[in-house]
Amino acid sequence: MSDFDARYEALRRRDAAMDGVVFVAVKTTGVYCRPVCPAKTPLARNVRFYRSAAAAEHAGFRPCLRCRPETAPFCPAWKGTRTTVERALALIETGELDRGGLDELSERLGIGTRHLTRLFSRHLDASPLQVALSLRVQRAKRLLDAGDLSVAAIAERSGFSSTRRMSTAFARLYGRPPSAFRGKSPVRKSANGRT
Repeated sequence: MSDFDARYEALRRRDAAMDGVVFVAVKTTGVYCRPVCPAKTPLARNVRFYRSAAAAEHAGFRPCLRCRPETAPFCPAWKGTRTTVERALALIETGELDRGGLDELSERLGIGTRHLTRLFSRHLDASPLQVALSLRVQRAKRLLDAGDLSVAAIAERSGFSSTRRMSTAFARLYGRPPSAFRGKSPVRKSANGRT
């Protein structure tokens, strides 16, 4: 089976796995669609396949008004508000909320604080501050396990404003202090070979 035949068969089945991966242009109408479009399947001789909406438009086809191929999966418009949440997560992971507050993060994203909190609630069931706290705790756990830094230094490097805040976060989440997560040092032998 040729590549064209496989794609055409996917079009006939309205295969959702091909949505956003391939775009179907119909020579007789001058329109391009998503493979999941509910319109009548065109004859194979009238079909051309493209790997992007931009390629179909460059070839002179216009988007279907029924399936809106310009909003196919993997396009920012298709992802909608999830794109904003992903941008916010990337900023939080780099420590944006450790350096500034929620107002500054919202301003960088070009939306209001309340709207950002609503988006996080809708997509993650958590607030931006809860996500940031979780990331701080995970950073602190890695540092506690990995080295000999003081608890104060670990709190600072993890993004906590104080050792007390880090201890409170660990107590709430794990019911234990941060020191309980210290990595175990290897057993040292004495000069005579005994432990």
